[in-house]
Amino acid sequence: MPKVTYQLPDGTTHDLEVPCGQSVMDGSVRNNLPGIVAECGGGCSCATCHVYLEEGVSFFDEPTDEERELLEFAEDARPNSRLSCQLILTEACSGVRVTVPDSNG
Repeated sequence: MPKVTYQLPDGTTHDLEVPCGQSVMDGSVRNNLPGIVAECGGGCSCATCHVYLEEGVSFFDEPTDEERELLEFAEDARPNSRLSCQLILTEACSGVRVTVPDSNG
């Protein structure tokens, strides 16, 4: 199982093993981590699962047009912003690190 490191808004980090095929959002929600609200349940329709992906990470597919449009409405969006519901994990993703902004809710 890939290991994902979540850096939360309060500065704490949590290393979690998340099954392949699940999203970074799923790992957070299923482990009750604060910060990823996921109001739409992973349907790529709300941007409340906004995270910052480590610079240079290429484990994931490029964002779709729909994801890019939603990120325009995310508070404090940056070039490395992604919706965690769209970051589907594979074995190659092990060690990925995401930062959860303090503005997802």
